[in-house]
Amino acid sequence: MSVNVMVVDDQTLVREGIKSLLSLAPEINIVAEAADGKSALEVISTQKPDVVLMDIRMPVMNGIEAVEALNSLNKIDISPVIMLTTFDDHQLVIQAIQAGAKGFLLKDVSLETLVEAIIKVSNGETLIQPSITQRVVSSLQSKQSTFESSDVPIPLTAKEIEILRLIAAGCSNREISQAVFKSEGTVKNQVSNVLDKLGVRDRTRAVLKAIELGVI
Repeated sequence: MSVNVMVVDDQTLVREGIKSLLSLAPEINIVAEAADGKSALEVISTQKPDVVLMDIRMPVMNGIEAVEALNSLNKIDISPVIMLTTFDDHQLVIQAIQAGAKGFLLKDVSLETLVEAIIKVSNGETLIQPSITQRVVSSLQSKQSTFESSDVPIPLTAKEIEILRLIAAGCSNREISQAVFKSEGTVKNQVSNVLDKLGVRDRTRAVLKAIELGVI
């Protein structure tokens, strides 16, 4: 079963390039496109793609504003968004996640990585490209982040910290289960415990929260 994808980028050449690249993947089906966030919102409401690949810096309405508007609808079937950018701006990562984006990738990723990200997000997972995670770590260590957090999270066990580090490395539950020699069901429960203790809704926010608090 293919994943229906929408591409949003104000540069026609870039947009066509992404579409052409994804056309090589049999599991991906491009169903729509747009050149700015405002137009994207209109198309998303009618096409309802499984995943939206969206640039951050665009005219009329940028990607972060579009994601905020999309998530303000409070609908269960909102199309998840993966933010794409050529800008190595750590603060944009945090803003995108706060806005409700489910993933964040640089535009220089390989086709294999992009397709894997699309499939993961379509299955309800969240992700930040591991190389971006490392840059965020350095950024947050050098200055205070604006990411919302609680002052005193419930302490994580050594095993939960290990799980959290594997999440930060971009590992899926299956990959984590293989690394720690536990069943996927056990790992899923441990991931849920980590999210609960950190007071966040998803894996990506868990990583950012843990980085800011110095847990990993």
